[in-house]
Amino acid sequence: LFGSVHVDAPQQQQPGSGPGSLAAPTESIESQFSCPICLEVYHKPVSIASCAHTFCGECLQPCLQVTSPLCPLCRVPFDPKKVERSSSVEKQLASFKAPCRGCSKKVTLVKMRSHIVSCSKVQEQIANCPKFVPVVPTSQPIPSNIPNRSTFVCPFCGARNLDQQELVKHCMDNHRNDPNKVVCPVCSAMPWGDPSYKSSNFLQHLLHRHKFSYDTFVDYSIDEDAALQAALTLSLADN
Repeated sequence: LFGSVHVDAPQQQQPGSGPGSLAAPTESIESQFSCPICLEVYHKPVSIASCAHTFCGECLQPCLQVTSPLCPLCRVPFDPKKVERSSSVEKQLASFKAPCRGCSKKVTLVKMRSHIVSCSKVQEQIANCPKFVPVVPTSQPIPSNIPNRSTFVCPFCGARNLDQQELVKHCMDNHRNDPNKVVCPVCSAMPWGDPSYKSSNFLQHLLHRHKFSYDTFVDYSIDEDAALQAALTLSLADN
């Protein structure tokens, strides 16, 4: 799972040092034990049984609040009841040491978070990080009502961050027999969409209307109003 690295842990086999392992000299030991969500060393790590991906317990919590959660890393559906504390990773965190990115002192990984908070050099680095500055300063306010046409929320269970293809697959896999009438989140986000219209057969609507992307559908070489009118005509015919 991990590349060959030099760690300050006598009589402890290094990650990935077994026969046939691939070395990863450019990857630090700290990054190998970092949560993919917060990008910090694991804190109370838990693993998803179906895909074996590991996260901080607290970082994974939002994913457990939906009816049909997906792994944040690989998007594979998983059973929330089959998320377990990763004792093997906890043992490795307690065994391996890595240099602090500020003072270079070698610290046990399990104590790295608390060390970084108290390390003056790390805090100085954070304070000296360049702040975001707009390329061209403007006094114009940023609109707060810009529609999100990239990702959508499942109207059945509330699963978030699904693109059109993922929404189709998610609904076919998890809501094939759901009789509820729901508003299509893709249509309601479009210029011609009606946010109050509920489709009588949402799955058929998804399969017939949303196996393409909005950006692909709109031909930017022609007049946008004409493209929108054409899409509106199709939408009215479908309804």
